[in-house]
Amino acid sequence: MSESMHVTHWPENEPPTREVLWQRMVAEGLSPYAWSNGPHDVYRAHSHDYDKVIYVVRGSIAFGLPAPDRRIVLKAGDRLELPGGTLHDAMVGPDGVVCLEGHR
Repeated sequence: MSESMHVTHWPENEPPTREVLWQRMVAEGLSPYAWSNGPHDVYRAHSHDYDKVIYVVRGSIAFGLPAPDRRIVLKAGDRLELPGGTLHDAMVGPDGVVCLEGHR
């Protein structure tokens, strides 16, 4: 496992469009795909064997690192870089979430 997750919050008041986020991912050499979940859906603690990059398109989701006890809420435009092997959980916000994801 490499370093822990890295978050970049969208710096502007107006959230970006799906197309803007898609193009950013493609420009990085990622092959994005979309996924979504309903309000308050929960992912129990787990890890992946690959690095992932996630942008929130709409709604919100909170990612947590069980060790150390850290929780980060992502909203539209926010980006998460999650290294492979990082144990994490997630809880979708009250309005559901739509995300773009790509793997390294």
